[in-house]
Amino acid sequence: MLNTQRSLSELPKMSAASQVERAVLEEEFNWLLKEEVHAVLKQLQDVLKEASRRFSMPTPGLESQLKQENFILGSSTMDQVKGVLTLQGDALTQTDINLKVAKSSQVLHFQFREDKQWKLQQIQDARNHVNQALQLLSSRDESYHFKTGAEVNKLMDAVMLQLTRARNRLTTPASLTLPELATSGLMKMFTPPMPGDVMVNFYINLSKLCLTVYQLHVLPPNTTKNFKPAGSSVLHNPGAMFELNNNRFEVSHVHKVECVVPWLNDTLVFFTISLQLCQQLKDKC
Repeated sequence: MLNTQRSLSELPKMSAASQVERAVLEEEFNWLLKEEVHAVLKQLQDVLKEASRRFSMPTPGLESQLKQENFILGSSTMDQVKGVLTLQGDALTQTDINLKVAKSSQVLHFQFREDKQWKLQQIQDARNHVNQALQLLSSRDESYHFKTGAEVNKLMDAVMLQLTRARNRLTTPASLTLPELATSGLMKMFTPPMPGDVMVNFYINLSKLCLTVYQLHVLPPNTTKNFKPAGSSVLHNPGAMFELNNNRFEVSHVHKVECVVPWLNDTLVFFTISLQLCQQLKDKC
């Protein structure tokens, strides 16, 4: 009986202690919402501004002032394709490609026409996603008071979505069919014009700028070869087939060369840091 009375008498004390603890936790959480959240948002903005600066987009009318970078394409295992690419922001402004034709000593030489440049959609899209993330962050400046952790999490989810999309655009090149490559606007940009049995494709893969060259041969109309058109792919293999303008083609040789673009590597690091900051803040809220 005595023990029961003692435990009952202690209940109000325990309740009072838990109320104090709860009040302390609420005060800490309010401090988190008021102070630390904005400190992290400021840190996020600083990191993403650095990422945006790496894309170094021109001010309208001042495109010519944007820095041009030359990159040498090559491979340690082959010398069939060599070249130099000039990158200016999100655009390839010049190319100089030498292709050694398989089974012959002939070397084909191609350049972009002077009036042409090729926009790299992956870089454009990644930059746009970074800017959308920055707009989301700037919409909650230091004067804004977050009322709940759920509100913070909602903002972090929206920012993380844009950052994930930006990263995915650089890490996941578009899959294309061979007819799509053959009819791409890129094929009309070269001088001298690309011959009908050569196709090229440029794309970004992580921090690398890649060039793939396909050499084709026409399948005879009466061929007994089992014709099976290839689907979409980032990189098609020898033996892949397709049909275009009532002609059937087979890929005979594939040459891939690439070069590292240092500032693309920087942006990928900034994306990783930013996503970690977002997740850490979500974990606290």
